[in-house]
Amino acid sequence: MTSTPKRPRPEPVEVIKHRRDSTLSALVNGVPYIKFLGIEVERHGDELTAILPFAEKLIGNPMLPAIHGGVTAAFLETAAVIELTWVGLWSDMEAGALDQSDLRDEALRRLPKTIDFSIDYLRSGLPRDAYARARVVRSGRRYASVHVEAWQDNRNKLFAQATGHFLMPNLAE
Repeated sequence: MTSTPKRPRPEPVEVIKHRRDSTLSALVNGVPYIKFLGIEVERHGDELTAILPFAEKLIGNPMLPAIHGGVTAAFLETAAVIELTWVGLWSDMEAGALDQSDLRDEALRRLPKTIDFSIDYLRSGLPRDAYARARVVRSGRRYASVHVEAWQDNRNKLFAQATGHFLMPNLAE
């Protein structure tokens, strides 16, 4: 009778969730501008949703009132950078290869650099919470392209969308 090799026991769900949440938290909390704008990121499995909670400081035109275009651009670019970095961290994170003590520094080391970022302002951002999801269109060793969509009350009624191109960090250094 041949014996079958024993498979390693899977990690408990709590350990996996904690590792994912810690990695995301280190990534988001490591950038002061994200904290200044109040951007939060929710994770459901491997899918991220950026949230821009409404605050009076975000209003650009008090006559409308509307969210400032620069805030909208920063929100979309942040969602793109976080998604792109998250995708790059995923395999190392799942393998447990990221050192939890140096997680913040490691996550920040992997942030891509913006080459260009093109935004389509489709309608005014109203004085309420905004949401964004980014999708990596192409990602290679040196270059990546990301598409981002932002909405407020209805996911099918975008108020802005963007496409960005990024220089990927050289992790060999």
